[in-house]
Amino acid sequence: MATTLVFLFTSCLFVKASGTDNLISDEAIAVEFLHNYNEQVIKAFYTGSLAEWKYQTNLTEENKQEMVQADLVYAEFEQAAFRNASRFNVSAFSSEIQRQFRLLMYIGDAALEDKSKLKRLQDVKAELQRLYATTMVCGKPGDEDQSKCYSFDPDIAELFATSRDYSELAWAWVGWHNASGLPLKELYSEFVELNTLAIEANGHTDMLSLWQWIYEVDDLEEQVLEMYDTLKPLYLNLHAYVRRKLIGVYGEDYVNPKGAIPAHLLGNMWAQQWHNVYYLAEPYPGRQPIDITPTLKAEGYTPLQMFQIAEEFFRFLGLLPASEEFWQNSLLVKPDDGREVVCHASAWDFIVGNDVRMKMCTVATMEDFIVIHHEMGHIQYFLQYRDQPFVYKDGANPAFHEAVGDVMALSVSTPEHLYKLGLVDSFENDPENDINFLMKMALQKIAFLPFGLMVDLWRWKVFSGEITPENYNTMWWQLRMQYQGIVPPVERLDEFFDPGAKHHIPANTPYIRYFLSFVIQFQFHKALCIEAGQLDDGKPLHRCDIHKSLKAGKKLADMLKLGKSKPWMDAMEVLTGQRIMDATPLVEYFRPLIDWLEVENEKNGDTLGWDPTWRPPPPQRYTSTGSQIVTSYSLILSVTSWMYFIVQ
Repeated sequence: MATTLVFLFTSCLFVKASGTDNLISDEAIAVEFLHNYNEQVIKAFYTGSLAEWKYQTNLTEENKQEMVQADLVYAEFEQAAFRNASRFNVSAFSSEIQRQFRLLMYIGDAALEDKSKLKRLQDVKAELQRLYATTMVCGKPGDEDQSKCYSFDPDIAELFATSRDYSELAWAWVGWHNASGLPLKELYSEFVELNTLAIEANGHTDMLSLWQWIYEVDDLEEQVLEMYDTLKPLYLNLHAYVRRKLIGVYGEDYVNPKGAIPAHLLGNMWAQQWHNVYYLAEPYPGRQPIDITPTLKAEGYTPLQMFQIAEEFFRFLGLLPASEEFWQNSLLVKPDDGREVVCHASAWDFIVGNDVRMKMCTVATMEDFIVIHHEMGHIQYFLQYRDQPFVYKDGANPAFHEAVGDVMALSVSTPEHLYKLGLVDSFENDPENDINFLMKMALQKIAFLPFGLMVDLWRWKVFSGEITPENYNTMWWQLRMQYQGIVPPVERLDEFFDPGAKHHIPANTPYIRYFLSFVIQFQFHKALCIEAGQLDDGKPLHRCDIHKSLKAGKKLADMLKLGKSKPWMDAMEVLTGQRIMDATPLVEYFRPLIDWLEVENEKNGDTLGWDPTWRPPPPQRYTSTGSQIVTSYSLILSVTSWMYFIVQ
């Protein structure tokens, strides 16, 4: 069956030039080739995507093997397309045709011609996904039933969002990092070796080289580091302020006034966003509430209703409604039929017709409400560029795709907009409410920046060979200390593999796109706010809500329709009038909070930065009865049944 499928996909890719040994310079033949390619690649891509969807929504061995086989078939298709495309001399073709050939001839894993290595790479990737997605943490101290296990979504995530118990959080943090990371280390090392062969087969030296090609720049690392240097003072002031607030909860023994912050105290497993500790850091307590989670839960909002609210926002901008296929085929809640699924939220484009989908284990929280808008941004992008050739069905660069939904969320998050939706009872624009709102946003946006940067700084060094399996963990924590000022709650030796505890590492999902998107979303936001006339009367950028602005919607759609048909600089210019990624609007958005933090930190004598040598003391562990305290944390470091368990 697979051989027949490959033949059908490849036999009509190229006809006129078959049998010739010379490079073809006739652009008319090239255009015909591209037409045939686009007709066939859609079928091949759909088959592969459907198999991957089936696996991620039902993690069985049978579905895994079906997905791997589909990936191999698609790889054969891409190899055939590459061989045929290589027979053209594109140098004299128009820039449009040259661009399509340039993008077509990057074929990813399929560049590995050794079929056994290619199959092993696909097997390893699938197994990394399965191991991560099925991780459970068991044996929580205090549980009567020590065999009770907890999944990340929603159990562990909710614990981090709601618990402020130092030892309970340490149990969950250590349990998750060991359970999800340890089993992946050897497999990830093999993945790096195989994936490096695929990168080299595509003509690149390492992963950074490849991603610079994707971003169409030759200095990606330098650009992101320079961008972060501009934004670093914002983070240092936020870090110092939050550290002081945490001292008020845990005391100076556990949070040092000049040290890094223990990683498990910031309301998120990876300390990547800190909004769940907002109520500890709230500048002016007792003002208008800006967390809609209680309302969502109290009024019984369903995941479907939350998605409908998000889709309505896009429609009121004059943008495209979600397709019928979206509502029919998406997985919006965690199945209750016993299936294991990959719960990490993701948007899918099946290319055929309007078949776009969401996969998300949604719960009624403000965090998921915002995530939904982010993911619906991907869906909108898919629909807007649906008429482009296959190679252009992508964002102008990966950060554009991530930024689109977040731009919508910047409007949706404003207290005034939440009031319009009936999700908060009242709102009042005044300086104290503004500072509270900006603090909540900073705990999401500013707190994320160093983590968004360091994940791929680590990964690039892994793929360049600078970081080896022997020091995966040491270098991970060196970078987290350097950029985030974060320290693990217990010593993390090189036998562990803490990078594997973050979904995007085993899934091999690039991460620098998120860092860049957290910058350019404010650039997009300002441009759309200007188009909507929201800033005409001196309204500050952080109060802008583009809701129902057809002018702003059209400007955004004009950029989205381009897909990847133009270099991202051109797409940026269509929307913003600029040809660079600019951090200035982000600084403008947070300017009132920046000024407030600088005064507040100076008044309290807070130290900006951290002593990299300080370590927190071992957390205490309660026995199952809760009556005895065990201060020796060697039990947590040992691999025992109470600490973690992996569902096979």
